[in-house]
Amino acid sequence: MTAVLSGEADIGFMGSESSIYVYSQNPDDYIVNFAQLTQRAGNFLVAREPVENFQWSDLKGKDVLGGRKGGMPQMVFEYILKKNNLDPAADMNIDQSIDFGATAAAFSGGQGDFTVEFEPGASTLEKEGAGYVVASLGIDSGYVPYTAYSAKQSFLKEHPELVQGFTNALQKGMDYVQNHTPEEIAKVIAPQFKETDLEDITTIVTRYYEQDTWKKDLIFEEPSFTLLQDILEEAGELEQRVPYSELVTTEFAEKAAQ
Repeated sequence: MTAVLSGEADIGFMGSESSIYVYSQNPDDYIVNFAQLTQRAGNFLVAREPVENFQWSDLKGKDVLGGRKGGMPQMVFEYILKKNNLDPAADMNIDQSIDFGATAAAFSGGQGDFTVEFEPGASTLEKEGAGYVVASLGIDSGYVPYTAYSAKQSFLKEHPELVQGFTNALQKGMDYVQNHTPEEIAKVIAPQFKETDLEDITTIVTRYYEQDTWKKDLIFEEPSFTLLQDILEEAGELEQRVPYSELVTTEFAEKAAQ
């Protein structure tokens, strides 16, 4: 977001909540979301021991390694807890002091009863026998516009052909995902993840694939935007709701999907 606002980048790929946060700060040329990529939160709840028939109430009285305050992973987590009649502050102890990239190592080292992990952290803990995935935050939170491509209003107006071509290319990627197996996708993306072996990449892709993480098209729909604002509001991070029509354009994604 900083790069897009400063002009260092023309297009940004980020959590959609960023556009809401800066809307009031940059009223003359705010950031508009034009292509949504993922529609599920990508993190998982990992337990120290296998838990049969896990219920969110199992977290009562437990120590959980969470995310930073105001960050989307933590806000989605808290939203799910509240949906399940749990008080994040009173019913459990959520440790938010550990750096985002270090929670898996801290958990492996003995901290916490549960941890909230993205991939490859969740799969790595399972492979080591140090943790077991018991719930998907992506499934339990609903269809959240977790990541999207966005640009300044002025850039979209001045370069519509470029943005359309970019969106068309993204749609080709989404078409590939829909028409190929996790095994095939894993082989294609493996060169980008040289530190992870193909078997692990396949496991991770399969997990995201099965929970419908990627959108079939790139159209950023209003119900998802409403849910996003519900989550921000529940977390106390949203002072005033912003109109969907201001921060989202579906023009490019609709043409790309045709």
